[in-house]
Amino acid sequence: MSRYIGAVCKMCRREGEKLFLKGHRCYTNKCSLERKPYPPGQHGQRRSKISDYGIQLREKQKLKRLYGVQERPMKNLFEKAVRSKGVTGTNLLSALERRLDNVVYRTGFAASRKEARQLVKHGHFRVNGHKANIPSSILKVGDLIELCESSKSSSKLSGSLEANSIREIPAWLDVDKRGFKSTIKDLPRREDITSTVEERLVVELYSK
Repeated sequence: MSRYIGAVCKMCRREGEKLFLKGHRCYTNKCSLERKPYPPGQHGQRRSKISDYGIQLREKQKLKRLYGVQERPMKNLFEKAVRSKGVTGTNLLSALERRLDNVVYRTGFAASRKEARQLVKHGHFRVNGHKANIPSSILKVGDLIELCESSKSSSKLSGSLEANSIREIPAWLDVDKRGFKSTIKDLPRREDITSTVEERLVVELYSK
């Protein structure tokens, strides 16, 4: 599977808002978007007219970059969202929020989703008592995510929850910092999702 290995700050500049891809750096004045609030490239400061299709495409790209998901997995999630009951856009965002790597990030074990994916792949977490190393796993209500006993001795991992306390924990997560674990206590609702993406535009694009 392909993956982007370039400068992630360019992604934030291209989308015109912070996607928090660099962890703690995004909360400081070192953030590239703070210093260069315009798209990257030699023509970045030029104003250009964008079509309706272009607006929809930018929203889809923003959503993919925010959650670190490639095109094929995103399309699969959309197709499942269409088949599920409820609003398609909200279903799509709910599924993205319940990905294992995103839950690890939301809980506070990682400074970014990229770091969360790496931690999951390296087997630092258990789901319902079983070792889990697939970042794209979609969790369900009642699932328990906890740090493996062998990983609790890591000063970096054990200190992550406090280091990342600047971020607000979503209402649909129940976090036990002392026990290094969290529980999915409810499905994410749209008002619980802080993403600024207009999911309606993404649905319109995929529905063409």
